[in-house]
Amino acid sequence: MAAAGGANLIPLVAAIIGIGVIAQVLSDRFQVPSVVFLIAFGILLGPEVLGVITPDSFGNALQAIVGLSVAIIVFEGAFHLRIGKLREAPAATLRLVTVGAAIAFLGTGIAVHFALGASWPVSFLVGALLVATGPTVIAPILEVVPVRDRVGAALDTEGIVNDVTAAIVAIVIFEAIIEGVSSPNALVTLFAERLGVGVIVGAIVAGFLYYSLRYVDLSPGNAPQNARLLVLAGALVAYGAADFIAAEAGVAAVATAGILLGNADVPYEEEISAFKGDITLLVLSFVFIALAALLDFENLLALGAGGLLVVVAVALVIRPLLVFISTRGDRFTRGEKLFMSFVGPRGIIPASVATLFAIAFRERASELAAEGLTQQAAVLNQSASVVVGTVFLVILITVVFEAGFARQIAEYLDIIPMRVLIIGGGKVGRTLAERLADRGENVVLIEQNQEVVQTARNQGFTVHHGDGTDTDVLRSAGAGNAKVVVAATGDDDVNLLVAQLASSKFDPESVLARANNPDNVDAFEELGVRTISSTIATAQAMDNYIERPAMSNWMGEIGRTGDVQEIEVTSESLVGKTIREVGPELPDGCLITLVSRNGDTSVPNADFTLQKGDRITIIGERDAVRKAENLVCEE
Repeated sequence: MAAAGGANLIPLVAAIIGIGVIAQVLSDRFQVPSVVFLIAFGILLGPEVLGVITPDSFGNALQAIVGLSVAIIVFEGAFHLRIGKLREAPAATLRLVTVGAAIAFLGTGIAVHFALGASWPVSFLVGALLVATGPTVIAPILEVVPVRDRVGAALDTEGIVNDVTAAIVAIVIFEAIIEGVSSPNALVTLFAERLGVGVIVGAIVAGFLYYSLRYVDLSPGNAPQNARLLVLAGALVAYGAADFIAAEAGVAAVATAGILLGNADVPYEEEISAFKGDITLLVLSFVFIALAALLDFENLLALGAGGLLVVVAVALVIRPLLVFISTRGDRFTRGEKLFMSFVGPRGIIPASVATLFAIAFRERASELAAEGLTQQAAVLNQSASVVVGTVFLVILITVVFEAGFARQIAEYLDIIPMRVLIIGGGKVGRTLAERLADRGENVVLIEQNQEVVQTARNQGFTVHHGDGTDTDVLRSAGAGNAKVVVAATGDDDVNLLVAQLASSKFDPESVLARANNPDNVDAFEELGVRTISSTIATAQAMDNYIERPAMSNWMGEIGRTGDVQEIEVTSESLVGKTIREVGPELPDGCLITLVSRNGDTSVPNADFTLQKGDRITIIGERDAVRKAENLVCEE
């Protein structure tokens, strides 16, 4: 395709966005991270295959489009970065964004230098870019791989923080290369200038937005909409103004504005966040497809064995090293550490910023060539090829293998928590889902009533809309790998049919049904369905409160201040020890009350010796029980 004029550019952009939306739908349908589809579509549309998109398709607009897209993506990530959460984050999470980031930066730079023979500045430029994993690739993975909260929180925080810091560091190194800066003092000055301009502009924009959202009448009828548009405009203005004052200072500006505004108490925060997320999704789809389409396979092939060596170093040496160092001493299991090690794909920020750098390198090379400085021009052109080729090679391989096989990796390492399918999104189903989700379990609701579906989704639950008595609906909601299926609707006939279907078609470990009419309990039990009668359970709860008020009050706090958990002993450090020996190792505020072995359950005495595979019941304070669970399950 020749250089696209306005008439050709509009349908091209529209088609890319449309294909990007299709990629998101396919991601949800097949439970594969969307970035895999985005890259595949991009390569398919690019000059290497169909040739629909070529380097000339966007004319001179690509740099501006990518720059503004990066501004939106970075602002959205920074907007979700909560300082309070960072303060409360486990030490391992904080080490991932400090010690881990430094290891990634230095290790990748060294690998690029020795494997590809690039200069140290260019090598560390690539190293800075590849520090970022980014929420744009981590979030889709966590959507389809329901890991425990501690793993998801660590990967999420790492992605958001490193996206911002890596971009700023990379920009400083890039400016140093372009301007020929080499002395430490000059580098510090350059960093201070870019960061300082960005912080000042970002703070001014954030202050203006805060004042406008807080104290200016945004028209009551359309206030939420105006607030969303105002914030979007503010992000773009921050980027453009800072970049005008000091080249490449825009990323620091939008990062600053996003962090300050996200941590301020602003009106319509939920609406702004949802809107920014939708805009980011569209921008992400467009940029990923466009950049993948412009991928030059010759640049990748030119890297040769050295490029593959860099990928191996980044994915299989540096990443595991930084994860195991950062998580040392925390409650992450060995399987969780390995999952975090092998699932760290690079995403849109390295791709976008690397493309901007390559364009700038080549423009500067053209200027030098025009001045007769052909040798320097050749060096810059070579630098552009190394930067783009290495970054895209790492992105391509890590996204395809790490993001594409993230679920299989998690299943192999056995780190996915119990999957529970609850049919019925009413009050009973949602209350049960809330309690299970609070314990870190992966819960999916199935509900046919659209209003109930919307209510449950608004409360943050994962809800599958459909008829729970339909085998295809059960299968698409994940009944095939559910450990527990609960029929919790208000209709006993529906609950019985669901229970029978689940048992006969999917064979989960447990099937539980709710009996609304106590007269149906015996009929359910005769058919082999474990049943809870709402009427009998309520009567028992009232009886407990009358006869055993202290116990009843405490049981009512399970899931809040108190907890009871049945856990399988897998930790080698506990096998062969007696209850007397294990007791001091448990956190204060909990104790072992029951042990089940080979189907026999008993109250253990102090000399009872634990074996691997025993199921022990721990009762006590909520946080203490959670810590004890990690100790018992630790590999």
